[in-house]
Amino acid sequence: MTEQATGAHPQPRPRSGGQQSAPVEHVTGAQSLIRSLEEVGAETVFGIPGGAILPAYDPLMDSTRVRHVLVRHEQGAGHAATGYAQATGRVGVCMATSGPGATNLVTPIADAHMDSVPLVAITGQVASKAIGTDAFQEADIVGITMPVTKHNFLVTKAEDIPRVIAQAFHIASTGRPGPVLVDIAKDALQAKTTFSWPPVMDLPGYRPVTKPHAKQIREAAKLITSAKRPVLYVGGGVLKAQATAELKVLAELTGAPVTTTLMALGAFPDSHPLHVGMPGMHGAVTAVTALQKADLIVALGARFDDRVTGKLDSFAPYAKIVHADIDPAEIGKNRAADVPIVGDAREVIADLVQAVQKEHSEGHKGDYTAWWSDLNRWRETYPLGYDQPEDGSLSPQQVIERVGQLAPEGTIFAAGVGQHQMWSAHFIQYDKPATWLNSGGAGTMGYAVPAAMGAKAGRPDRTVWAIDGDGCFQMTNQELTTCALNNIPIKVAIINNGALGMVRQWQTLFYNQRYSNTVLHSGPDDVNPDAKGTRVPDFVKLSEAMGCVGLRCERPEDLDKVIEEANSINDRPVVIDFIVHEDAMVWPMVAAGTSNDEIMAARDVRPDFGDNEDD
Repeated sequence: MTEQATGAHPQPRPRSGGQQSAPVEHVTGAQSLIRSLEEVGAETVFGIPGGAILPAYDPLMDSTRVRHVLVRHEQGAGHAATGYAQATGRVGVCMATSGPGATNLVTPIADAHMDSVPLVAITGQVASKAIGTDAFQEADIVGITMPVTKHNFLVTKAEDIPRVIAQAFHIASTGRPGPVLVDIAKDALQAKTTFSWPPVMDLPGYRPVTKPHAKQIREAAKLITSAKRPVLYVGGGVLKAQATAELKVLAELTGAPVTTTLMALGAFPDSHPLHVGMPGMHGAVTAVTALQKADLIVALGARFDDRVTGKLDSFAPYAKIVHADIDPAEIGKNRAADVPIVGDAREVIADLVQAVQKEHSEGHKGDYTAWWSDLNRWRETYPLGYDQPEDGSLSPQQVIERVGQLAPEGTIFAAGVGQHQMWSAHFIQYDKPATWLNSGGAGTMGYAVPAAMGAKAGRPDRTVWAIDGDGCFQMTNQELTTCALNNIPIKVAIINNGALGMVRQWQTLFYNQRYSNTVLHSGPDDVNPDAKGTRVPDFVKLSEAMGCVGLRCERPEDLDKVIEEANSINDRPVVIDFIVHEDAMVWPMVAAGTSNDEIMAARDVRPDFGDNEDD
């Protein structure tokens, strides 16, 4: 990863052998751990101390290079590390003790694994001789996390700590990024050892392929210039590779439409005329249909996940596939590739630009005039939009749209999971990379507040908004206390519809409006007809109790004033409780398990594409 795209500092790399060793210091394993974190460039660690990891917290107190942020729950530490990594391009670091401390990290580790986030989780473990005896607060966290980490380590010897930390950061940040767990036995932290840096790296089986094969690049370029209906299908891997500048060059060179997945928003400017929107279950009609009607899909750092493809055997029936990914396991996993390309997205796209230029110089240039005629007609006929509630209450889409429009330039948005996540993807414009953070693959409720906290810790110069649902917010809002006490002034917009909104939407559409366990409040009843159901809990009072400014907005006419007040407060966190209409739905929608051909632009509105586009 480069400094240019994110402002991140390049991380020191350990030697691979043959270099002169640094002076040797006599330290404890715990001191060696903190020194190693300093040397790999870890500036911020999110965590909670406990018995097994406690030896590490003593030398951490003396470090002037590593800031520790004491969170209120280990899940918050993990999501904060993820938000930090996504906003900065650096490796996020979280730390917890053994047993329940470590198991509370499993959800954010799995989340980072699904979204390819570079994360190092450090956990304490019971003393090495007690491992396997069901000792107090023992859990086999290495075994538990093996399916959801890129790699993990169990360290039982103090002398191994520098090498393992160096390897963990290298593995997490290279190739396809991902989480790495380092579990360290308590006696290894307490033992005396020596420290020298850099350590010798020994990873004989780890050789990520970054340079694409020239023959495959040439084949892809030929397909692009001969296609009639190509689409550039851009995934989060383009952001991970910091290849957004190269992508813009390729798109403008070819003139092909670009669709960016939920994980790739900001990789290509939403405002660019070549951008046709986000694909997927709740994607834009034009983006979903473009993939269905395409005769060529160029997938760049994308994985053909089920949310994008819908019913897989009906997905893009006319399309040849060029699939470029740094992880060879992704290519052909869900959809067979006609031209597979293994390599780093930045190098792949740069090479594709040269190959397409060569094709152009030889007189081979694609003519997409008819294709753009179709695309533009769909864009004009089925734009994203929403209706205002007839009762004069707040529209959740309008709230989110105005938060985006009134936010300072460069604002980072972190969303929870559900309806508000999809509305945030649709109605905020993302023109720059690393300005949209969300839990895409795992769909983790409770992600937004701690991820925003991590993003703000990593980018204190930026405004950071968390857009959360009232359901998500009640899972991890305790991290607002962490923000208040650590001078991390995030802003939170709670889209409060009094329900688990996305599940309620499915119950409305598919379960005959039987709202089983999705209502988050009791609401008015015969005994108390004036009860304010959306006041339990009272998010304003709750936020104020945690050291934040608490605001509430219930009327459209107050919307801008309240948002501007929140934007003007930068010395502490701000939370706005937006009371919105409960029946708003996310459209467009492709029902789970159905074909993308069955996309609904709105309720009971099926787009009509005619028959002439099917040839």
